[in-house]
Amino acid sequence: MTVLVSDTSVLIDLERGDLLEAIFSLEYEFAVPDVLYRQEMRGEWGDRLIGLGLRVQEVSQSGVAKALRYRSERPALSVPDSFGLALAEERRWTLLTGDRDLRELAENESVECHGVLWLLDRMEEAGVPSIRRLLDGLRAISGHPRCRLPRREIAIRLERYESKAKRRRAGRG
Repeated sequence: MTVLVSDTSVLIDLERGDLLEAIFSLEYEFAVPDVLYRQEMRGEWGDRLIGLGLRVQEVSQSGVAKALRYRSERPALSVPDSFGLALAEERRWTLLTGDRDLRELAENESVECHGVLWLLDRMEEAGVPSIRRLLDGLRAISGHPRCRLPRREIAIRLERYESKAKRRRAGRG
């Protein structure tokens, strides 16, 4: 099963869209590095995510060294983000992030990387959740003042989801 290493921003966006539970029903496993969990997720929210299936993974010593190198190369990266990339790289897992600097560095390190919109596409393909919930979720995510997703890509998906929702209401699939 493919493992996706997520940064916090992806999980926050999915929570804003009330789509967290839906991602854990997909054919993926989700993980975060232990450093990210301790610094940004510990408590009720983190416990809830673990209950849904989130894995908290340690980074090896060589991974820690890589994370520190990433951080020195790109000081704008947070410590948890650099550890997330190190974890994805050392285990050959896929990284989930919305951070442009982290995406660029992942590409330089030949680590597959995607974001929230890619996950929404996977949910749409799987039919989980319903297209109506996916539509409402993306509206909630994109309507948040801190949303940094590309507006054009949001508009494409909203239009597609709305069209599918209308067809379903009309009984045509």
